[in-house]
Amino acid sequence: MASERKAVLTGGCQCGAVRFALYASPVKIGLCHCRMCQKAVGGPFISLAEVKHEDFAWTRGKPAAFRSSSIAARDFCAACGTPLSYRVIDGNVIEITTGSFDRPDLVVPTYATGTESHLAWVGRIGDLPGKSTLEGAGSEVLSRIVSHQHPDHD
Repeated sequence: MASERKAVLTGGCQCGAVRFALYASPVKIGLCHCRMCQKAVGGPFISLAEVKHEDFAWTRGKPAAFRSSSIAARDFCAACGTPLSYRVIDGNVIEITTGSFDRPDLVVPTYATGTESHLAWVGRIGDLPGKSTLEGAGSEVLSRIVSHQHPDHD
């Protein structure tokens, strides 16, 4: 039973209504730049960690699903809208959005697909000038913000 196994990685949606666990390391981790994935996350690409169904479990709540094509569905939290997965219908793996992991730094992409829709400016992201949240908003503004986001742990 999956709940008796020790989780290797955990994660969930922004509000905490849906949580998940991986009981083995992802098979592979990649980026997809295809137009369907761009629209699914509202961004220039999606980052996904592939895991076999037997090594994965929803541990709190169940996600809603959108059948994005004739072969695939995308799971998301119905309460907060966080995109959580991509999966081929009746496939043997589920691909989890890496940003929804509690430790996204541990799920590092090693390949890219859907490169026909790759946006040219994506390659220059690392060269953009940047500020920390504190530098951008200031301590006075940050001290007034109350986060409703679920912490990165159970």
